[in-house]
Amino acid sequence: MGWSTYFVFILAAINTLTVTYFLAIDNYPSLKSVFPSFELYILITISIGTPLLILVGYSHYKKTVAYKSEADILVESNPYTRRNTVNADANVRLNLQLLSLLLKLSKNTISEEELEHIKKFQKEFEDLVKNRSFSNNLDIDYINQKIRIIEEK
Repeated sequence: MGWSTYFVFILAAINTLTVTYFLAIDNYPSLKSVFPSFELYILITISIGTPLLILVGYSHYKKTVAYKSEADILVESNPYTRRNTVNADANVRLNLQLLSLLLKLSKNTISEEELEHIKKFQKEFEDLVKNRSFSNNLDIDYINQKIRIIEEK
């Protein structure tokens, strides 16, 4: 996994730099004056290329719909991912139903404070399940809200 994920990128970069310099730049005097040595070519390319690649990667994940489209395709094409997504949604809905039944059964056995706490929790999740979709940000807003609460404690 490490070979195919990380090491191959390093080898591909070395290969690309070597081939482009010795087959393209070395044969054109105008480019040779800009990049007089292979080392300078590597230094300039890496100093410009690295920030550029980081910016492109950031844009891919955060600013374009390309990553969301990839995730949609993954869910559509991978039966395990599809099954996990459906199971998670079914578990949330089932737990809300079970919570409703438990509240009906335990009205006289728990304190009013505990009952209100559970009802608030139930309402919060019912609203989240009813209003969320893959096109809005309610899921990530919920996660961020819970992270802030944990950090405050």
